Amino acid sequence: MSLTSYTDEARFNPLDVVERLAAGNDWSFERASEDEITILVTGRWAEYQLSYTWMVDIEALHLACAFDLKVPERRNAEVHTLIALINERLWVGHFDLWPTEGIVMYRHALQLPAGQEPSGKQCEALLGTALDTCERYFTAFQFVVWAGKTAKEALEAAMFETSGEA
Repeated sequence: MSLTSYTDEARFNPLDVVERLAAGNDWSFERASEDEITILVTGRWAEYQLSYTWMVDIEALHLACAFDLKVPERRNAEVHTLIALINERLWVGHFDLWPTEGIVMYRHALQLPAGQEPSGKQCEALLGTALDTCERYFTAFQFVVWAGKTAKEALEAAMFETSGEA
């Protein structure tokens, strides 16, 4: 098979699996179109808006996870520095800053070439990774945006882990 060959036949839509996952967890969701679904999940630090998009042209299920934290333009440079420091630590996915909206977003994708269908476990893992990553670094973004900390200070504070009990 050539890398440039493809089929126009109707294929399974991976968002059907994502929709069943959202419904099974009683999460609020909206199927905006055949190629997009948005899910709201409440985490420890914020409410997360997860948008799955089926990108048929590149055969990828894209996940974008945003949280309610508006970055003022004056903090963009420091947030970009923080994003670079965080992304160096990530094995999968990455953070972006969408400067026109001032929104920090975690993004990741699952490639599904040649008509592969995702499993519920794969979609759940994609979502779980996004939520875990956002929860882990949310406070670092808060420290930069609201407390005026440097990216390095914010990351160190967010990664500080206590042990034992008081």
